[in-house]
Amino acid sequence: MQHDPMLAHSMGAGGFFWMLIIAIILVVPLWRICQRTGHPGWFALFALLPLLNVALLYFLAFSKWPSQKENSQQ
Repeated sequence: MQHDPMLAHSMGAGGFFWMLIIAIILVVPLWRICQRTGHPGWFALFALLPLLNVALLYFLAFSKWPSQKENSQQ
């Protein structure tokens, strides 16, 4: 039986399932956080992309939240 190097790094169906579960566990709460801060919930999808996830973290940490702007005007 020959060893095929192209198949050595195959994720398989089980790996895809776990990646989907992890993505759901990550995106759902982040979606809620984005909505609560006054940003669009779909910003949470950036967490699935390399480097954009770090950019999202810094954006949420250091930007003025629209919900804070509304509270400061009252």
